[in-house]
Amino acid sequence: MKQIIAYILVLTTAFSFAQGKEHKQLALATQKSNDLVYEANDLASSDDFISAEMEYRKALSEKPTSVAGTYNLAHSYYKEGNYEEALYRNKQAAKNATDKSEKHRAFHNIGNILMKNNKCKEAEEAFKNALRNNPTDEESRYNLSLAKECAKKQEEQQEQDDKDDKDKDKKEDENKDQKDKEDEGKDKEDEKDKGDKDKKEGEDKKDEEGKPKDEKEDKGEGKDKKEQEKPQPQPGKMSPQQIKNLLEAMNNQEQKVQDKMNANKAKGVKIQTEKDW
Repeated sequence: MKQIIAYILVLTTAFSFAQGKEHKQLALATQKSNDLVYEANDLASSDDFISAEMEYRKALSEKPTSVAGTYNLAHSYYKEGNYEEALYRNKQAAKNATDKSEKHRAFHNIGNILMKNNKCKEAEEAFKNALRNNPTDEESRYNLSLAKECAKKQEEQQEQDDKDDKDKDKKEDENKDQKDKEDEGKDKEDEKDKGDKDKKEGEDKKDEEGKPKDEKEDKGEGKDKKEQEKPQPQPGKMSPQQIKNLLEAMNNQEQKVQDKMNANKAKGVKIQTEKDW
C-alpha cells in the first residue's frame, strides 16, 4: 500500500513538473512573440512594411495563436492594399481571440475589407458580429447601415439583371420560334411551288381533251408517217385511182352511146319527102 501511494506521488510530481515546464515554455514563447510584435509595430510605423512583415511572421512562428501578431499583420496588409491577405489574417485573429474586445476589432476590420471588395451582404454580417461583441461602438453601427444599403442596392441590381437575362432569353426564344415558323412556311411554299410546277408540266403534256400530248403526237406522227408512206401524186401525172375513175367514166359514156344507137336501129330509118311548093 505504501508503495502504491509513493508511486502515485511520484507520478503527480512528474506531471506537475511537466505541466509547469509547459507553462513556462508557453510563457517564454508568448513573451518572445510579444517582443517581436513590438519590434514589428515600430517598423510598420516607419513604413518599413517588408521588415515589419518579417517580424510579425517571426512572432507568429513563436506563438501561432497570437492575436496581436495576427491582427497587426492584417492591419499592415490592409494599409498596403493587400485586402485578400488582410482578410485572411483578420479571420485568423477573430478565430483565436479570447475576449470580446479582440473579436470586435477583428470583425470590424473584416467588414471594412469586404466593403472594399463590394461584398456588401457579407460585410453586413461581419459588422453585426462586431456589434454583438461591442454593441456600443458607433462606428461599427454606422458601417452596418452603409453595408445594409449597399446590399439592398446590389440585390435590386441582381434582380434587375436576372429579369433582363430572362427577357433576353425570352426574346431569343421568340425570335427562334419566329424564324422556325418562317423557315417552315418557306419550306411549305417551296413544296407548293414545286407541286405547281410539276402540275403545270403535267398539264403542258396534255391537250385540250386532257389526253397526253405525247400519245397524241405519237399517233399523229404514226398517221403522218403512214400518209407519207402512201404514193403521193406527182405534178403532171395521174394516180392509179384517177386513171381508174377516168376509164370507168369513159366506159359509162361509151355504154350510153351504144344504147342510143341500138334504140335508133329498132325504130327504123326515117324517109325524107319533098314539100309542096
